[in-house]
Amino acid sequence: MSTPLRLGIAGLGTVGAGVIKIVRKQASLLQHRCGREITISAVSARSRDKDRGVNISAYAWEDDPVALATRDDVDVFVELMGGSDGPAKAATEAALAAGKHVVTANKAMLATHGQLLAGLAEQTGCALRYEAAVAGGIPVVKSLGEGLAGNEITRVMGVMNGSCNYILTRMESAGLTYEEVFDEANALGFLEADPELDVGGIDAAHKLAILSALAFGTRVDFDGVEIEGIGRVKIEDIRHAADMGYRIKLLGVAQMTGRGLEQRMAPCLVPALSPIGQLEGGTNMVVIEGSDVGQIVLRGAGAGEGPTASAVMGDVCDIARGLRLPVFGQPAETLATAPRTQSATPAPYYLRMALHDKPGALAKIATVLGEAGISINRMRQYGHADDEAPVLIVTHKTTRAALNQALEAMEGTGVVTAAPVALRIESV
Repeated sequence: MSTPLRLGIAGLGTVGAGVIKIVRKQASLLQHRCGREITISAVSARSRDKDRGVNISAYAWEDDPVALATRDDVDVFVELMGGSDGPAKAATEAALAAGKHVVTANKAMLATHGQLLAGLAEQTGCALRYEAAVAGGIPVVKSLGEGLAGNEITRVMGVMNGSCNYILTRMESAGLTYEEVFDEANALGFLEADPELDVGGIDAAHKLAILSALAFGTRVDFDGVEIEGIGRVKIEDIRHAADMGYRIKLLGVAQMTGRGLEQRMAPCLVPALSPIGQLEGGTNMVVIEGSDVGQIVLRGAGAGEGPTASAVMGDVCDIARGLRLPVFGQPAETLATAPRTQSATPAPYYLRMALHDKPGALAKIATVLGEAGISINRMRQYGHADDEAPVLIVTHKTTRAALNQALEAMEGTGVVTAAPVALRIESV
């Protein structure tokens, strides 16, 4: 009879409690599917006495997660503490060095130290699994690393932060401002303790950097991700986009171009009738395009107790079955350092700006765009207020470099009252 696979769980927040519930509730199912019993030996968290909705008295307690990670009765260290450094990284390194397998939901740690940890795991022959770190319950890591292993991946894109998608769709459906919906989401507990991780695009960019490494066989390069949050998106942008048949999403895109790896996380206009355009509320979606499979769409809950704990347990089951794979799909030493390129792929752009309401102002903007090699697809003025003339412009395809040149030149014209808002119109 097979010996049990023994877990040590560090971090007993929402996800940690969810993992304990699944181990208990699905004990028989897990044993049948994994060929061995899954048990919990010990746990660790900041507070031993906090009410978590689950009884942890049957498990040994460790104040120090490093001590938990190296216990003799722990086969798999489940890291659910979070944070790119500190106790999470120290305990993960200790576990791998001690020959323990690791399952983590820590996107920040992997986006920052993925190469280091992958090398350590492969040196010690341990599994380092992280399905729960990207898009919650959606099995995108497994899809890229296993199901699509025979494909050359050409593009990965998606909506990877449910909080931002909630804010943007709520603005549209209720006609509320960004500030109003931000306060609402914060009050409902939808945002991180530091909301900028969500609305600033950082959380989603961590996830995109991880998927890029897995998709393109490159070293994780979080610093190479262009990041723009949703804070400058106004209700008028939402309405203008809808009038043109688009919706605004915080969209992550990664693709390998002739100039290098392009990674960007920014609000974009996408066709309203596309799968991404129809995504509502806190749901996540990842779209993968491969040389032979074409385009596949993965959609589901991107966070929450059940979905994220489900992803953790999927990794635990793979370890129980004896599956051992390189962390990012191929040996860490073979991962390339990809040259960085920023928004090299041309696209149309949506521009919203306010001009001083005086003769020749609009002509100056058109001249600046023309000098940067940017042609205008459509343009209109709307809703004059005081001495300002709001203007909306949609360009033909151009590069972000050309657009940046034009935006910089606009500042010197003396006709714009504030920096224009520029949103890419993405082909999905």
